[in-house]
Amino acid sequence: MLKLLVVALLLMAQVVHAQEKPNPDWLDQKYSMFIHFGLYSELGGVWKGEPVVNGYSEQIQSFAKIPKEEYMAVAKTFNPVEWNAKDIVALAKAAGMKSIVFTSKHHDGFCMYHTKYTSYNIVDATPFKRDVMKELAEECQRQGVKFAVYFSLIDWNFPGNRITPHNADAVTPEHHEFNMKQVEEIMTGYGPVSEIWFDMGSLTGEQSKELYDLVTRLQPQCMVSGRLGNDRGDFAVMADNKIPDYKIGTPWQTAASFFNETWSYRSWQERGSVDEKVNEKLLSLVRVVSRGGNYLLNIGPRGDGSVVEFEREALLKMGKWVNRYAEAIYGTKANPFDHAAAWGDVTRKGNRLYLFVEEMPENRLVELKGVLGTVEGAELLADGRKLETEQEGQVVKVRIPANVEPDCGMTVVRLRFEGDFRTVPDNVLRTFELTAKNAIPVYAYSSMDYYSSFQSVVGYVWHFEKEGQSVVPTVVYTAGNEGDEVCVEIDGEMQRVVLRGGKAVPLSVKPGDVKWEETRLFGPREECFDGESVKDLGAGQKMSGFKMGESLTIPVGEKEAVYVEHTLTSDRVRDILVSFGVADGFRVLLNGETVAMRTYVGGLERKPEVLKLHLRKGENKLLVELYNRYGKSVDYVIDPSIPQEMYALPLNPMKLYPGTIHDCRFGLAHPVNKNSDMGMRDVRIELK
Repeated sequence: MLKLLVVALLLMAQVVHAQEKPNPDWLDQKYSMFIHFGLYSELGGVWKGEPVVNGYSEQIQSFAKIPKEEYMAVAKTFNPVEWNAKDIVALAKAAGMKSIVFTSKHHDGFCMYHTKYTSYNIVDATPFKRDVMKELAEECQRQGVKFAVYFSLIDWNFPGNRITPHNADAVTPEHHEFNMKQVEEIMTGYGPVSEIWFDMGSLTGEQSKELYDLVTRLQPQCMVSGRLGNDRGDFAVMADNKIPDYKIGTPWQTAASFFNETWSYRSWQERGSVDEKVNEKLLSLVRVVSRGGNYLLNIGPRGDGSVVEFEREALLKMGKWVNRYAEAIYGTKANPFDHAAAWGDVTRKGNRLYLFVEEMPENRLVELKGVLGTVEGAELLADGRKLETEQEGQVVKVRIPANVEPDCGMTVVRLRFEGDFRTVPDNVLRTFELTAKNAIPVYAYSSMDYYSSFQSVVGYVWHFEKEGQSVVPTVVYTAGNEGDEVCVEIDGEMQRVVLRGGKAVPLSVKPGDVKWEETRLFGPREECFDGESVKDLGAGQKMSGFKMGESLTIPVGEKEAVYVEHTLTSDRVRDILVSFGVADGFRVLLNGETVAMRTYVGGLERKPEVLKLHLRKGENKLLVELYNRYGKSVDYVIDPSIPQEMYALPLNPMKLYPGTIHDCRFGLAHPVNKNSDMGMRDVRIELK
């Protein structure tokens, strides 16, 4: 009985442990090494004596149009005798990197580990005969560096697959089963895996879920990349070498190469100045960390396994800088202000701010606006030299002496506060009606697949001015949000509530106030649902038989979109409510401005979207994009005859901080996917 009890307790602990995502170690690591190493490394960006200048060199099989048999034959000469896992891990540590992500298999399908599911791998197909990934995994464990893997969801070598320009093809059931087996093999045969970096392909919602569930079941702490698609995954991945100019409210990562043109080794690459590259990549690291992300910097070893000297030297120089300023990088939180300052970036840890001064002001006064707290002191982080500070109200200034020179393009300052402190924006709201338009959005990055990604909104933040000790919030919502569970947080106190049973708040709309005129259809055409403005749709065709409130099936191919344009006139400026049927990707533009953009993948409920449209007097153009991933058609329905009323649901009173400036946060209580857009652009919070 005691033995059974112990087993039960261990299983319970395992379940609790499995729920600890995002992994706090992953969130705090900030800086990691990516390694693109494979059969393509042997070619070094050259085919038959000629440099292949188009595309990434790790995809040389595609860009050079190399026949499959000829490319596979490269394995006979692939013999990376200079590969040294101990040296690679030591280099990552010296660079300040906390984990290593290794390419287990890239698009060419060649496996850099000893898989039992294909002989097309480094042990069975090459003269090297060693499992380089196992050597790296074991060395990471010995040296205390997290081990992680990259895994391509497309495989040009899998029977029946073909090479296409966009690399975002659907994955067949047979190929998906093959991927499942290989991922299970990796998750069970290579020790702890801190993250798995899925890439490319265009999976069904069920395929993404099955892979995610498999990884989480076998290694509960393993973080899964958002490039798994369908908004599955534990962290979002930006486009290659891209750094957002905004903060992201969910775990995220930027993957970067030393040179934007390639990730794997390119023998003819012009590398330039090491010092300039060091400064460039350190600045990128700081920008990523200050926006709350992790920075994954790639190296591409040669075909013989050796590290390119340029990359080694750059990493070692970066490592000296990172180790000197480690306190301002590791374990920090994102810039607490709503945007970066003109002079540079900021990170936070406890009651300290770290200022990365990249553009020194002419008067050498670094200024912070919107600080509620008392400054204790400031110093240069490199040597502890004390700096003069000034504080007046919410403005703090730090003076940098003229004899202080930048270190790799930056001057790093530690600013200390007496106890806790808060930050507020320059513009505090003096209204008691909090809406999407006056909110600070909490951004994420939604991804159906690699080419269908966009900046999503997963929450709202407001700073408002109000006197008193408490406030009573009321949530006003549309019928489309009926049944959603949301959380409202004011000054650290949170309420969760299901939007149901609110009092009706009628809009002043009568029959005949708004007239729906012409409806036209555009497309289909290829469209990456990425949030870009819709342009050059052409003339379109008039939909004479279209009826409001009735579903219409519109033929459209896979990964194509159609556009329905409605012309309507209003007797004056007014708001109306309209219900829309949704597709895999759904975007609405009113008079050229996007008013809604969402995807319905990854388990999201496919229910009608109710939008409040702010019409101008006279003619209005309403354009609806319907994006189709799979299948042969989309169903579209629009209904402006729904009840023209919103619903007001009062919450319990909530305590306010001392003083007059307060914070409010709003979002879904239990989002299905952490990066899916939450909608709710028409929800507002009224304060009394």
